[in-house]
Amino acid sequence: MRAPVPGLATRATSVAGSPVREILALTARPEVISFAGGLPAPDFFDTEGIRAAYDRVLAEDPRRALQYSTTEGDPALRAAVAERLGTRGLPTDPDDLLVTGGSQQALTLLATALLEPGDVVLVEDPTYLAALQCFGFAGARVVPVPSDDEGVDPAALEELVVRERPKLLYLIPTFQNPTGRTLPAARRTAVAEIAERHGLWIAEDDPYGELRYEGDHMPWIASLPAAADRTVLLGSFSKIMAPGMRLGWLRAPAAFRRACVVAKQSADLHTSTIDQAAAARYLADSDLDAHLTRVRGAYRDRRDALLGGLSNALPPTSSWNHPEGGMFVWARLPQGHDATAALRVAITHDVAYVPGTPFFAGDPDPAALRLSFVTHTPDEIREGLLRLGKALAIAAP
Repeated sequence: MRAPVPGLATRATSVAGSPVREILALTARPEVISFAGGLPAPDFFDTEGIRAAYDRVLAEDPRRALQYSTTEGDPALRAAVAERLGTRGLPTDPDDLLVTGGSQQALTLLATALLEPGDVVLVEDPTYLAALQCFGFAGARVVPVPSDDEGVDPAALEELVVRERPKLLYLIPTFQNPTGRTLPAARRTAVAEIAERHGLWIAEDDPYGELRYEGDHMPWIASLPAAADRTVLLGSFSKIMAPGMRLGWLRAPAAFRRACVVAKQSADLHTSTIDQAAAARYLADSDLDAHLTRVRGAYRDRRDALLGGLSNALPPTSSWNHPEGGMFVWARLPQGHDATAALRVAITHDVAYVPGTPFFAGDPDPAALRLSFVTHTPDEIREGLLRLGKALAIAAP
């Protein structure tokens, strides 16, 4: 008689898979116009520049590029990131940074270094789905902060901080995923002062900040004096260079950063040496800012194409926002509509989006949906909206 093997850890069975990833699998057919995934447009990858960077690294220093490297990250890449942050208003030393396997790993390291089972994490509502998964695996208790079209409500945030005594506040203050909204400067200051008064960490996730199409740059919370010693800033090259390189970074106070380094040593020892070296070479040899100017112009046109067609595609009395940048528009169908049920009809019309329900830590809004506009051309977006309009008409309650 064979004895059964031990069961999986509770966290492995209590945290659900990502509906977004599952929808992407369903919509992989080339005929589907998908507004579902937050995928950068591959036609704007600088393939020639990136190929040249890899070629030069392998030609000039192959032994180093193919060897193990330090956990903290390639010194040249950290210096380049520090320079970009300083140019954008956040003085940074290379030693303030830890290079990670995308900003998703940075978030996982942060949770590993900071959270005990049962610790409270406050989040915007709705918020980034993979962050909810990450905090779930850490055993944290996630509490949503009442949020409006400008992000978290500072008064409601302070009430929750006093009542719940959280260890961490997780925010995507600029072009938030999934809503595309941006936290105004006054609210950023209020959030920083609440963290200073009550003693909590802030995780400031910024994968989209360089994709601004209109409006003024907002200061990082990490740059505000009240929160500078308690904010961990997460960044990524996925949206501005190439997501397949899986490169991100974490900027944190020294003791916190050191704990994340130890956590990373237990996870993967270090991020890919050759990918880091190629990214550093690319930043030295190519003009990333000029490349981003082209990308921003194209993405702005795609955003405008989506916004210009929503009034005809969505049912009357639907609503949506007008993001100043990023990759997403957040929409709401009329009362009584179910975006999850409607998606099943939409897929039969070769169009897709992401229902809003999985992004909520609190009570979900079944009528909400997220639409990504960056992957397809304006003409494809217009065709996708025609398909979406037909599908939603059929799916109407």
